[in-house]
Amino acid sequence: MRADRGFRIMAKLKVFRTPAGFHDAYVAAPSQKAALKAWGSEADLFARGIAEKVTDPKLMEAPLAKPGVVIKVSRGSAGDHFEAAETQSPPDRGRANTRRAAKEDQAEATAAPVARKPKKMIPRPSRAKLDAAGKAVEQASANLKARLADIDARRRALDAERRTLQAEGDKRVTKLEADRDRVRREYQARLEKWASR
Repeated sequence: MRADRGFRIMAKLKVFRTPAGFHDAYVAAPSQKAALKAWGSEADLFARGIAEKVTDPKLMEAPLAKPGVVIKVSRGSAGDHFEAAETQSPPDRGRANTRRAAKEDQAEATAAPVARKPKKMIPRPSRAKLDAAGKAVEQASANLKARLADIDARRRALDAERRTLQAEGDKRVTKLEADRDRVRREYQARLEKWASR
């Protein structure tokens, strides 16, 4: 019964491989996510094409014997040269993070360079609105200056007209006052002559 259960567990396991420096790191895990966790990688090495599923029975033998344990083999050596590396649960988190970063650096170093997409050229901001606003200010200033100049010219003309009107009015009023005074004297003389009769 126990042997049959172990066979079912083994049947669910898959073997995955990723480069690690001068070695290939093998692990038997139920999924790609579990394999990445065993390698200590937060990056999706499968999506990058760095990790892959192993189907060679000879290469699968050692990892399936130790599920969850990362097995390293020198790249290019035979399958019987497998050597155990480290288990899934590291003794110290700080050391695990350092080891994980080293593994990722090694995996990225062996990966084919990824072609970077050219940066999208962002066009320079347009000055159209700023230029239009500047022209509007200049036009408004010019219009104001012209209208003020027109008002000043009309005011000067009105001042001149006022002075002329004042002079002519004063002259006419003076003449009329003289005529009034003359008529008044003549009236007084006739009135006195009438009263003396």
